[in-house]
Order: sequence, then C-alpha cells, then structure tokens
Amino acid sequence: MRLDALKTSPDRAGRYWAAFDDGTKLGLYRQTVEDFGLYTGKELSEPEMERLREAAGQMSAKMRAVRIVSASSVSRRDLEERLVRKGEDPAQAKEAVAWMEDLHLVDDRETARQVVQSCIYKGYGLARARQALYEKRIPKEYWEEALKSYPDQTDRIEAFLRSRLDADADDRQVKRAVDALIRRGHSYSAIRQVLSTLSFDTEDFLED
Repeated sequence: MRLDALKTSPDRAGRYWAAFDDGTKLGLYRQTVEDFGLYTGKELSEPEMERLREAAGQMSAKMRAVRIVSASSVSRRDLEERLVRKGEDPAQAKEAVAWMEDLHLVDDRETARQVVQSCIYKGYGLARARQALYEKRIPKEYWEEALKSYPDQTDRIEAFLRSRLDADADDRQVKRAVDALIRRGHSYSAIRQVLSTLSFDTEDFLED
C-alpha cells in the first residue's frame, strides 16, 4: 500500500493526515509518523499497515485522554467512558487510561479531593458533593476520606438567604429560596434552622 499524501502541518488536534492509495485516511501524531518513517510515496506491506493502524489508534486514545484531563478533573472510569463515547476503541481506551495512571495524571483519590474542594468553594451542601462524586464515577472507597472534613455550611446558607430574602419576603419567595438551597445540596433541617434564626416562620416547613 502506498502513502499518496502526508500533510506537512498538523490540524488543531495535532494530527498529520495521511492518505493512502486505497482511500484510507489516518490522522497521525508526529511520534507515529517518525516511528514508521513515513513520507509521501512510501510503500507499506499489509502487516506494516495493520501495525500503523494499531499505533494510530493507541496514540489517538492517549492524546484524547490528555486533552480531557487537561480540561477537567476526571476519574479513571469516567475517562475511559468518555474516550469510548468519543469514538476510541474500548481496548485502546483502557490502555490509554492505564498509561495516564502510570504517569500519575489520573488519580481517583486526588480527583475525589478536588471535586469536594470545588463543591466547598461553590458553597454546596454535603448532598451535592456526594452527587458530584457519583457523577464523576469516583469509586465509593474514596468518598469517606474526601468528605470527612466537609465544613459546616450554616454561614453559607444564611448568606444565601439574606441575599434572596428581606423582612417583607412572602411565603412564595421563601419557598423559592429554600428550593434553590435544596438543589445546592443543603439539608432541609439546616435550612429550616437558619430560617428560624432569621425570624422567618418555619411552621409550614416539615423536618427532614
């Protein structure tokens, strides 16, 4: 099989596109191009072409994994699933994640800590932090350690209520504020306690 064309400049993802005489097109990273000594007009045997396809897939999964991790904190499972959703081969996605772990670029314990710290910074309640850990596919074995020092959120709840309600706020306004806090993961009992402190009538609000 002959390489008919090889782009001399990469696309936005860093790939050099190669076109072969049978119509095959491959997006190759520089390392793969250099490893196979590719140039326009080069002839590749079928076994060489198969090795090139395999190498291209492996490098594609690795580079995509790097881009995903660079953009956000992800767990091992989350990263693998996202790679597959993006079109990477499942086996190569698994290999890419293992490669990232070997480089200490994916660490479920550290990701759990980062997720929880982000929730604290945003003023979320404990329930929302647990939800975030679940959404990030963090193994539950890391949850307790990450959540063990979650700070009391009373001051955050009070600040939120003061920003939304004044002395003339009616029941509908109070309910909207309470619903917003529930969505942010705060417990109903904690919200009720702060409402009482701020002298709002909580008789119609049931305990958890």
